[in-house]
Amino acid sequence: MEVITEVDQMVEWVRECRAPRVLVPTMGALHEGHLSLCRAARDRAGEAGVVVATIFVNPTQFGPNEDLDAYPRQLAADLAACEAVGVDVVFAPQAGDVYASDASVSISEATLALGLCGGSRPGHFDGVCTVVAKLFNLTQPVAAVFGEKDYQQLAVIRRMVRDLNFPIEIVPGPTVREADGLAMSSRNAYLTPSQRQAAPGIQQAMVALREEIAAGKYEDSPSTAVEALEGRLEQVAGSESRVDYVALVHPDTLQPLESFWEDGELRYRLIVAVFVGKTRLIDNIGAN
Repeated sequence: MEVITEVDQMVEWVRECRAPRVLVPTMGALHEGHLSLCRAARDRAGEAGVVVATIFVNPTQFGPNEDLDAYPRQLAADLAACEAVGVDVVFAPQAGDVYASDASVSISEATLALGLCGGSRPGHFDGVCTVVAKLFNLTQPVAAVFGEKDYQQLAVIRRMVRDLNFPIEIVPGPTVREADGLAMSSRNAYLTPSQRQAAPGIQQAMVALREEIAAGKYEDSPSTAVEALEGRLEQVAGSESRVDYVALVHPDTLQPLESFWEDGELRYRLIVAVFVGKTRLIDNIGAN
């Protein structure tokens, strides 16, 4: 496995590489969720292709009161994990090499990024779109793999690729969970033992609501279902829980749901963000 740490070196490597490339963008602190995306990239690349993983803690997607400095960095362990799952090249640059000191151009998505995490974290998706576009340009992949756990991010990247005509296939990777159902996240390490024990209640509450929707408990009233889930999520860790948002949205447009049904089938995405203590956890599930 080759490790590249400089932008100029990455550009030169791409010039010389004749194999199709599949990209897995990450911020490091890799866990099984990330590694599942690398395996999906390996499958998509096949024997003739090359898997490129990026490890870059992108400063432009962190707000002024967020955890940029505290974000876990473990490059040696991440490199070993990448090699073990068949990654061919890791691009791990420094922020000063990715962004010029007087950088003045960024990319914004003006519809899908407005609510949900975009509403709670102003400017976050500007940073995501800008860095992903830069990574696309630097690595020039035929495909890129993004996890469904960050569902809004996946939708925003799909829209950016469509609207800016990037010739790149976006491959979704299913959310990977711990044995007790908690969605895998680097931020899970911030939870205290008692918070970690309570946190699986987020997924449990969502699954219970999905079953109730399928059983017709809320008839066709998404707003009533949202209110019910908000109340349950407030109880996940008692006084240590605070709901950031609960949303039932259309899976493509991310617009608030008017009906659970589309073309005779249940079709929606249930997306939540919950603070457990000081740790903000996100999760989502579909109708099926």
